[in-house]
Amino acid sequence: MEYSPHCHSTQPVKNKLFVFCIMLSLWVYMLYCCEQCRDLLNNESDADSKGDGWEENKGDVVYDEDSGVAGALNETKKLPRAIIIGVKKGGTRALLEFLRLHPDIRAVGAEPHFFDRNYEKGLEWYRELMPKTQEGQLTMEKTPSYFVTKEVPGRIHAMSKGTKLIVVVRDPVTRAISDYTQTRSKKPDIPSFESLTFKNITANLIDTSWSAVQIGMYARHLEQWLQFFPMSQLLFVSGERLISDPAGEMARVQQFLGLRREVTDKHFHFNPAKGFPCLKRPESNSKPHCLGKTKGRTHPNINPDVIQRLRDFYKPFNKKFYHMTGHDFDWD
Repeated sequence: MEYSPHCHSTQPVKNKLFVFCIMLSLWVYMLYCCEQCRDLLNNESDADSKGDGWEENKGDVVYDEDSGVAGALNETKKLPRAIIIGVKKGGTRALLEFLRLHPDIRAVGAEPHFFDRNYEKGLEWYRELMPKTQEGQLTMEKTPSYFVTKEVPGRIHAMSKGTKLIVVVRDPVTRAISDYTQTRSKKPDIPSFESLTFKNITANLIDTSWSAVQIGMYARHLEQWLQFFPMSQLLFVSGERLISDPAGEMARVQQFLGLRREVTDKHFHFNPAKGFPCLKRPESNSKPHCLGKTKGRTHPNINPDVIQRLRDFYKPFNKKFYHMTGHDFDWD
């Protein structure tokens, strides 16, 4: 048999080609596995953000705003049909987090301040801030300064005259002290509460230009809203009852929004150390989650005489507010 060098020279080429094909197959398989893992992680993240997982963001309980049912194809960003418009230090953050337990509510976490600070950016800019929702879900936002900003009622009405409006109100004296406490935590060198409350303490002249005092004049602010919206489109939530009976207040809110009652007493656990309810998942044995460290600050000691003078100042405003809303909040 005649020796042929060509037959033997082709064998290494075949071997290299075989090894190359195996390596290429392994590489394609690894890419496929990575893609499947990524999809699985994304789906798990979406499921967690619907309520199975809790996240802490700047001390508050929040959820991923762009999440939804994994694989949903009909999610879109919509303008809000309900807005929490006030009031600062009334309990708006607590209400928002309570509402986000409801499967039919999707709410943006940060305060957009569209109607008071960013209106010139337009409705499409505002829409893009909203979370994606599916058919039947309600888009919401909260910005407490809306209630006391005179331009806002007309602007919201121009967007949609059917918008439902929620106002969390609280004893105006306690609210003012809480407002001052928050400011002092950021600016420790500010003047005393007493000196800021009065233009002239001897003459018993209250400084109504100070925002901490002005916000609590609820009746005056409500008059501006009633020029654009009927009372039937406004719901006033008691900040005090939101603490003492969160399930009861949430029943009122869910009914007002036209939602089935999903958030009940099984979702709340009272924290005596903080003095307000924390959230819990009924289907889980996990530890309840409370709002952040900035909630439940200890108030400074205020001269009782100053508190009484402030109560006397607010009394006619409160009386008018009770009459306008048809509800006695029992602050006097």
